[in-house]
Amino acid sequence: MSQPTPARTRVCPDCDGFPTVRVTLGGRDRHGHLRTITAHCPACHGTGTAPVRRPLTVPAGW
Repeated sequence: MSQPTPARTRVCPDCDGFPTVRVTLGGRDRHGHLRTITAHCPACHGTGTAPVRRPLTVPAGW
């Protein structure tokens, strides 16, 4: 059995990789189209990835 490959990029923990969604406002316009707005994840700004955090290093002698 093959081993699963880890993801190459870190997925945003706030949106789980789904950074942009369409939210329905309810109702339709006069042409019959559903009224929606686009909402982006505030943590990753719509990219779906989070920067890799480096571990805190303590200088020698501390």
